[in-house]
Amino acid sequence: MELTFIIVRHPAMLYSKKLSFWTILVLMFFKDTCRTHEMDDFNKIQFEAAFQGECGHGSPCEQLCYELHDGMYECDCRQDYILREDGYSCAEINSTFVSSTSPQTKFNYSDVIYQKDAVLDISEVNENNTYSNDIPNLQISEITSQGPSLEQKLTEVSSVDEKRTTASISTTGPCILNCGIGGICVRNAQGRQSCLCPLGKVGTNCHKDLDVRSPRFQGSSWLAFPALSGAYKHVQLVVELRPESYDGIILLTGERDDMVGDFMALLLYQGRVQFRFDCGSGMGIVQSEETVLLNQWNHITLFRHRWDAWLQLNGKHHAQGRSKGLFSRITFREPVFIGGPGNTTNLADKLPVESGFKGCIRHLEINDHVYNFGLEPKGEAIKGSGIEECRADRCSRVPCQHGGKCLTGTDSAVCLCPLGFSGDLCEIRVDLQVPAFNGSSHLRYKGLGEEALTWLDFEITFKPNSPDGLLLYNGHRSDGYGDFMVLYLIEGYVEFAFDLGTGSSVVTSKYRITLGEWHKVRISRTGRLAILFVDNQPTMETTSPGAFTQLSLPQNLFLGGVVNFGTVSPHVKIRSSFVGCVQSLRIGGRQIPILAEALGGANVNNCPHPCVAKPCGEDGVCIPEMDYFTCRCKPGYRDQACSKGPPSFSGIDSFLYFNDAHTLDSLMADPITLNIRFKSTSTDGLLLWLNNGLGGGFISVGLEKGDLVLRFSNRNEEVVVVHNNTYVHDNLWHRVKAIRDGGTGLLIVDNGPAVTHQAVAVWRRPRPPSPDEEGLFVGGMPHAILLRTIYRTGIKGCVADIVINTDYHLRLVGDRDNNVRECDS
Repeated sequence: MELTFIIVRHPAMLYSKKLSFWTILVLMFFKDTCRTHEMDDFNKIQFEAAFQGECGHGSPCEQLCYELHDGMYECDCRQDYILREDGYSCAEINSTFVSSTSPQTKFNYSDVIYQKDAVLDISEVNENNTYSNDIPNLQISEITSQGPSLEQKLTEVSSVDEKRTTASISTTGPCILNCGIGGICVRNAQGRQSCLCPLGKVGTNCHKDLDVRSPRFQGSSWLAFPALSGAYKHVQLVVELRPESYDGIILLTGERDDMVGDFMALLLYQGRVQFRFDCGSGMGIVQSEETVLLNQWNHITLFRHRWDAWLQLNGKHHAQGRSKGLFSRITFREPVFIGGPGNTTNLADKLPVESGFKGCIRHLEINDHVYNFGLEPKGEAIKGSGIEECRADRCSRVPCQHGGKCLTGTDSAVCLCPLGFSGDLCEIRVDLQVPAFNGSSHLRYKGLGEEALTWLDFEITFKPNSPDGLLLYNGHRSDGYGDFMVLYLIEGYVEFAFDLGTGSSVVTSKYRITLGEWHKVRISRTGRLAILFVDNQPTMETTSPGAFTQLSLPQNLFLGGVVNFGTVSPHVKIRSSFVGCVQSLRIGGRQIPILAEALGGANVNNCPHPCVAKPCGEDGVCIPEMDYFTCRCKPGYRDQACSKGPPSFSGIDSFLYFNDAHTLDSLMADPITLNIRFKSTSTDGLLLWLNNGLGGGFISVGLEKGDLVLRFSNRNEEVVVVHNNTYVHDNLWHRVKAIRDGGTGLLIVDNGPAVTHQAVAVWRRPRPPSPDEEGLFVGGMPHAILLRTIYRTGIKGCVADIVINTDYHLRLVGDRDNNVRECDS
């Protein structure tokens, strides 16, 4: 390479009587010695002028003076003024500009002094030109400029689209989607086709209109605003964005579309915000210390004045930086590209990332101007591609509870609730029995893996409420390609499709199925042959193409829908989830516990079905059978409802014990009412004992020499209420109501008269009970503890029902039971 220096004396200095020094412009060009360069290779010279000396030492600057590097300075003007061609005086922007050059001079030097992007066309010598004395054989025939006070040239709209960077898009193979006017059909790395729609259009074929308020960028998207005006030395920028990736170009603009010359870029690099800018003599880089928050709104403030810049992320640390070299102004001719590089090339030479931004932008402000993202004339964008409307803000108004995730639709946002919760905000806890799917639901299971290699047999019972929807899906790859099997509804028909690796095959039911009714579908597949059974319809079958016979399904199995249809094979016709109920799934002859074996799911609620009411009790399992059910009961339960007889006690170390928080809390009330249904054959024995652990306080109900007795502690006294009007040890069922109200006790037996007669004895406070003694004992107590009471045995009999304070029914299966049997009747 050969380095050539051209030193030019600035024309304005020749006629200025005020200046006693020269302006030196050094322009460096690299010449390739392997090629012959004609003179027209240098027909356009870009420069920025600077004076030798210092401000304040006889400088001629009329308004402002800025000292540069290396003993140089330059003149400037205040707002609403522009620098004249003499390099030091100022003219009001909208006033008539009078040149200080000779009347014979036909050239316009407006702004040329400080605009290094001024263009000088060099042609043959004009002997009458007053400047030819300094540059022999050259004539400056025309000088043009695109300074901040002039209208700047904008890249043609068509060229913005035609030269748009597509480095991140693979175009291998033909792309045949009809993307409408202005849309571009592209392929991703997996070969899947999609449309990049022009700004203002969305949809599979760019057929829907879109009013953009807060754009969402996909990584290959971008939009363009007109080039910046009046921003050559000062830029103040504010942007609010919600990134979905740690890398991407947020804003890019500059002098040329090939990144040669001036530029500035705001981008994300490895999670940090980075600002790069070049005034023409060396790049400056400013980077935030903090990283952006993914999927959250972030606030970025950027300020650049001449060489210096600082930026701030989310109100945190101010990062500062400075550009290199002598020049301090940036020329902007290219559009302001937002969200991607647009038509800009040679990014690798200047930026660490080449891909576009992925996420949403809801606010952009540059030099106090807030941009409208819509397409002109309604908005300010001149062009764009692949832009969607951001829906993230809608989720701020939907605070999903219990781990629910916000899902945005076309006009709304809804909560995607985890298993066991439902409601608009996932606020309702649901005891799932028969799952119902609403079109945004799914259940996820371990995939079939190698279990379905050669043979697959499954049966599903469901009730649809919509004629379309995916029921069951299992695939080989997360991008949807490779082997798969799927069962779905389309226009009321049942279809089963599968792919063994040599092409998909589909079998369809002969007739439509009825909505709102239960149906049973069975699939039997052996090798390439699949048979479809739907209710009592004729069986249908199909054979897959090719020679492969094995089906490999390592991905998760989905029921009722999928998390993302991007994981579903493109050969599957349906792209919506199932709406309705599923009550049974059997795979390979094994009944699948639909809820118990689910690895996860969302938005699953209960189907209207008798099993939801738990007709089989707490200890039975309700098995749905279409609109009816059967109960699967544990051993020892006697009837269809899985109930069994009440507990029976033998008197010695035979009892039920309760110490759960709910039961203990209910027994701490004052007053407290106990309703007990029991029968006994013994004249003595403990029926019920509560030890609350508070200083040894207790309540007991028992039989003493045939009389029913209520005892409880009250301060340092023991209150005793004796009911001796009725025999209760006759092996017949009796109902007793025992009430403690402060220091008063009351006993009622079989709805008879209340007995309030009571005796008061001095209560000897026993030692504090151990944790095992705290709680409620029914039918008796452990013998060692019982000996510390007036009782020596528990009752011999049965207890059928205990109700505390009229609303808490004690479930007579204790946390710890001993020697308890089932009562005979």
